[in-house]
Amino acid sequence: MEAIEALFRGIEDLTWGWALIPLLVVSGGFITLLTGFVQVRYFKRMFRVLSAKDEPSGPGSISAREALLISVGGRVGGGNIAGVAVAITLGGPGAVFWMWAIALVGMATSLVECSLAQLYKRRQPNGDFRGGPARAILHGLGQQYRWLAIVYSVCLIAAFGLGFNAFQGNTVAGAVSESFGVSRVATGACLALMASYIVFGGIHRIAHVADIVVPVMAIGYIGISLVIIAMNITALPDVLVDIIYNAFGFREAVSGGMGAAIAQGLRRGLFSNEAGLGSAPNVAATADVRHPISQGITQSFSVCIDTLFICSCTAFIILLGGVYVPGAEGIDGIVLTQQSLVWHVGDWAQYAMSLMIILFAFSSIIYNYYLGENALTIITKHPAAINIMRILIIGVVFLGAIAPKATAVFFFADPMMGILAIVNLVVIIMLLPICLRMLDDFRKQLAAGIDSPLLNPDDFADLDIDHAAWQRNVTEAEQA
Repeated sequence: MEAIEALFRGIEDLTWGWALIPLLVVSGGFITLLTGFVQVRYFKRMFRVLSAKDEPSGPGSISAREALLISVGGRVGGGNIAGVAVAITLGGPGAVFWMWAIALVGMATSLVECSLAQLYKRRQPNGDFRGGPARAILHGLGQQYRWLAIVYSVCLIAAFGLGFNAFQGNTVAGAVSESFGVSRVATGACLALMASYIVFGGIHRIAHVADIVVPVMAIGYIGISLVIIAMNITALPDVLVDIIYNAFGFREAVSGGMGAAIAQGLRRGLFSNEAGLGSAPNVAATADVRHPISQGITQSFSVCIDTLFICSCTAFIILLGGVYVPGAEGIDGIVLTQQSLVWHVGDWAQYAMSLMIILFAFSSIIYNYYLGENALTIITKHPAAINIMRILIIGVVFLGAIAPKATAVFFFADPMMGILAIVNLVVIIMLLPICLRMLDDFRKQLAAGIDSPLLNPDDFADLDIDHAAWQRNVTEAEQA
């Protein structure tokens, strides 16, 4: 067992410790330049999806808005509450600036990976869509790379389907036990029952739940944060100056100075928004949209919501409060966020925070489940496989909840996510010319006065695209 743990620690060091963060940053910057700062150019357009009018979906289909909310529910989690606190504790206030910076770069990366997932999606017999990096490998790079799609799928199941769901179950049970005194067994049983009801309903039930839960948790958390900012509005300019000064080493809040700020900001930002890690494209591919770039823009907005909105809320709650002391050892993580919230608005806030943690974690569980299910369909087509996966994941959630140290069993999650991300980055770079063709097609239609561009698969006849997945577009193109 020790040898296995040492192997996975080595994998984690080689990915997260040495290669992955520089690769994500450099590739994100490269993509930003090649796409002409697409995340800035189409920033205003991102908000159109909230009205649900820009992308009318077919009957029974997942809309662009629903796909957005599922991905936001998955991205938003412990990284937004505990991760930001850890970044500030270890990297100082300057880490917040570098979280913002990596989010801006990551928005372009997310647009590309999610647009590719849309382009190569496949319509299933029941009318749903499936896609993601694994199918982009199979249909974009070719069947000779099937082994790479299998590696990706195994890592996705191990990291998100199993490992991270155990962590989320543990987080919920710990928060409920600490704040309300409810036993871990009772919490685990309730969580497993709720999760089973949703996951056995498939992607449509997941979408309907996300459509309710995600706006409540996001608006609630942002609302509390805005109240706190308003209460401390006179201190806000000093906090912003402190963030900038620390980010560039003009003030040292922690040992390591600017280097610590950059390292912690980039690492925690990437963990939180998942841009380039290859998870969100699986959900992005489920949407019924008119053009792949439209869903890419929508998913770019998801990164913005996660980091620029919600992570910033946590940062201001901490930095405007009186609990955090720069450079001091002591509380960090979720406790720092919770105590800072209590400092601002009183003891009742710890219960509100516990409720937020429950919602964040639950939305992540159903998101992680779908990632595992989608990956499994690449590995096997056996009809019983998905139900076995559902039962296994529900069991993992329960196990993570009832045993405080059970998550130690899933030590392989972070190393597997490291491999997953490297595979995804390789795929992004290899298929980037295809995405640039789609982006050019999208821009030409906008320039021609078409408000909602339409992908005509006949214009990409040299690619392995499922025409059935774009049948509505083909019909509209013929009518035009």
